[in-house]
Amino acid sequence: MSQVTLTFPDGNQKKFETGITSQEVASSIAPSLLKKAISSTVNGKHFDLSWPIKEDASIAINTIKDTEPALELVRHDLAHIMARAVQEIWPDVKVTIGPVIRDGWYYDFDRKEPFTADDLILIEKKMKEIINARDPVKTEVWSRQEAIEYYKKNKEPFKVELIESIPGDEPIRMYWHGNWQDLCRGPHLQHTGQVPADGFKLMHVAGAYWRGDSNREQLQRIYGCAFLNKEQLKAHLHMLEEAAKRDHRKLGREMNLFHFEEVAPGSVFWHPNGWYLFQTLISYMRRRQEKAGYMEVNTPDIMDRALWETSGHWFNYMENMFLAKTHDDRDYALKPMNCPGHMMIYNESLRSYRDLPMKISEFGKVHRYEPSGALHGLLRVRSFTQDDAHIYCTPEQLTDECLKVNELILSIYKDFGFEDIHIKLSTRPENRIGSDESWDLSEAALINALDRAGMSYTVFEGEGAFYGPKLEYVLRDAIGRDWQCGTLQVDYNLPERF
Repeated sequence: MSQVTLTFPDGNQKKFETGITSQEVASSIAPSLLKKAISSTVNGKHFDLSWPIKEDASIAINTIKDTEPALELVRHDLAHIMARAVQEIWPDVKVTIGPVIRDGWYYDFDRKEPFTADDLILIEKKMKEIINARDPVKTEVWSRQEAIEYYKKNKEPFKVELIESIPGDEPIRMYWHGNWQDLCRGPHLQHTGQVPADGFKLMHVAGAYWRGDSNREQLQRIYGCAFLNKEQLKAHLHMLEEAAKRDHRKLGREMNLFHFEEVAPGSVFWHPNGWYLFQTLISYMRRRQEKAGYMEVNTPDIMDRALWETSGHWFNYMENMFLAKTHDDRDYALKPMNCPGHMMIYNESLRSYRDLPMKISEFGKVHRYEPSGALHGLLRVRSFTQDDAHIYCTPEQLTDECLKVNELILSIYKDFGFEDIHIKLSTRPENRIGSDESWDLSEAALINALDRAGMSYTVFEGEGAFYGPKLEYVLRDAIGRDWQCGTLQVDYNLPERF
């Protein structure tokens, strides 16, 4: 019988038979650990306690005290428990998908009658009954055909479509919460009783289209929030109350600053007071950037398709662009970004390395086709002014320039009272342009700058732009909400393409 070597957090190692589960590992350590275990971390990946371990690995057994994995599991299990509760109350309702999101989860349902506030109270009550029943959670791997036949028999067409879209080499994993079953990658808890019954609340119902396609079925999406105990839930609900008082859409109307109209969704109608504030902010930024050596420019709002093909946007960003065709059959696009226009300014004349670094900035109006369901006041729009700058420099100057931008950004935030800044490093995505070598250089420049500045950061693998990695600056407001604001990006690809 082959064996695997498992390395524990304290550095100790132990051999087990190949295929052992984390549940069995926990049991071998102590019965009390098995009782408290909710999942494991195997070679850095979140593992279900019932999944087999087939190779040498590092392993840590997670309990409810391990906040990050615990919250993910609790919210994920609550999505299943809610779907089970809905189908137990209304057996004819069809289920679709229910992912974990920030602070909770949602699940989309196909139901003829709209869910009401009273329905949410009823669902919550049923969910607590399921949690108190402590029903076991089990997982099975099925063949694709077996899973399709199961869902066809149970008249769940959305699940059939999901299975048919799963790549052929991926396992079809089924999870049972008691006698209710759902298609899911996992992981999940050991039993429903591990979910804190007093740590969640159903929030509201919204409309959603199946797979985000407005030509497909209209569904009903129920949102819930969840935490590890009653106190955390209470604090979150209090924060939401405070946030409602500070909702900028409400204040914008009350203070006669701006409003929105259906004739231009996601675009702002600025009133005199609001426009004055807006221009005051631009004046401040203009002074700061001029002092830092930036030269202000302005580029066209609409440019020919050829430019966007060269930049790569036409093929990698088209779904987010507003396109136009003229009477002479030329294709144009409203600019979603200022970068290509700045490339044209740099390229307009011959440059010497002695001219570098060359810093240009623009308060450029950009247009992006955001889904209608994602629009949110001034925070998620289709048309906005981007305080944008590009620095053209030599590879030797790159890290120093990143340091200067980082210092400028933090200094500006400090002027507005923001000092609790979290930095995210977003690295190369799967859908990208350029060579691995150029990505290595880009990512290294950002990392070196952060290390030299003594800044802590969190890496988000695969979340960079298609043309380069970026730092994202996340600000925390007065009531504890996080907002992603400025970015610093390194791009070897766009200069090469132009």
